[in-house]
Amino acid sequence: MRTVLKAAAAFLLMLFAGVQLVRPERANPPAAAGQSLEEQARVPGEVAGVLQRSCMDCHSNRTDWPWYSNVAPVSWFVTDHVKHGRRYLNFSRWGAYSRRDQIDHLNAICAEVKSGSMPLDSYTLIHRSARLTPADVRTLCAWAGEEQRRLATAD
Repeated sequence: MRTVLKAAAAFLLMLFAGVQLVRPERANPPAAAGQSLEEQARVPGEVAGVLQRSCMDCHSNRTDWPWYSNVAPVSWFVTDHVKHGRRYLNFSRWGAYSRRDQIDHLNAICAEVKSGSMPLDSYTLIHRSARLTPADVRTLCAWAGEEQRRLATAD
């Protein structure tokens, strides 16, 4: 029985070491000048702080890749979440969105944070400071509403 357990442990260790060779790309694409949310919209400091703390790792090209994003199989999930987040909404590409898309994204931001869907529970489990307080939700929704109105009345 002991021999079987040792063999199983050795196999699992070799399997874990082997999967470390399968490394997904963890890249932060270069930001296009003049395209970021901060350059395109009015983002008060308080809002910028909440976005930086709770959103930017997955929804911008400025991801702060944590140490565990180097360890498979966790690295596969992290890179997949970042790719999906950037594909859905990328604050580094805000200027590339049409005005209609920007308004829709602002509406979605408020809806997602109000429902508690964002940030993801899997993210806030490790990044406790990313959890949104009720005040953070009110701040983001008030800003999103103001920015929607500004965009709707802009020439």
